[in-house]
Amino acid sequence: IYLLTVYSHSTGYPFPTAPPVDPFAKIRVDDCGRTKGCFRYGKPGCNAETCDYFLSYRRIGTDVEFELSADTDGWVAVGFSSDKKMGGDDVMACVHDDNGRVRIQHFYNVGQWAKEIQRNPARDEEGVFENNRVTCRFKRPVYVPREETIVDLHLSWYYLFAWGPAIQGSITRHDIDSPPVSERVVSIYKYEDIFMPSAAYQTFSSPFCLLLIVALTFYLLMGTP
Repeated sequence: IYLLTVYSHSTGYPFPTAPPVDPFAKIRVDDCGRTKGCFRYGKPGCNAETCDYFLSYRRIGTDVEFELSADTDGWVAVGFSSDKKMGGDDVMACVHDDNGRVRIQHFYNVGQWAKEIQRNPARDEEGVFENNRVTCRFKRPVYVPREETIVDLHLSWYYLFAWGPAIQGSITRHDIDSPPVSERVVSIYKYEDIFMPSAAYQTFSSPFCLLLIVALTFYLLMGTP
């Protein structure tokens, strides 16, 4: 699966955007599951600065504030999908450009490709690139006018998580072949703290692997006839 930037020439009309806040306030993880919902992907016990990928969301008035961070020098994104597959998805991406800035961009997945949409619902945008990580924070409205490329967040969606390198400020293929996806649809009205182990920590987590371990242990203890 490849994510390439295809720039739209549509005039559109962007939402108003406030100037960025400086300096960037660190993401608080002790609020996860209490005053905001969080997804962590990586090593058990990781936080917003050590997870392979981190996302949080919380309602603030008529907006939802998102915080994203990933172990990359390129881009980090979240997609809102009606299923667990890429295609027909509203995507918000934080992109580290060649000037050292982190910009929040809006995309729409057309099949396996990401098309940039000029109408960007993000506002109050902040972003930073530090310690080889892209981290950002932005708000977008809960409700929006009927629009194919921008979903209403009061509805529940599967969240698609992805990150990867960028070339001259344009996103390219994500870092892993099968990026993580929320196990079930996510409601912005329910705050959970969900951890998803990365591939390096999934080796013995499946029921089949556990059954295999039990069988091998029994075989070694009983010996062969």
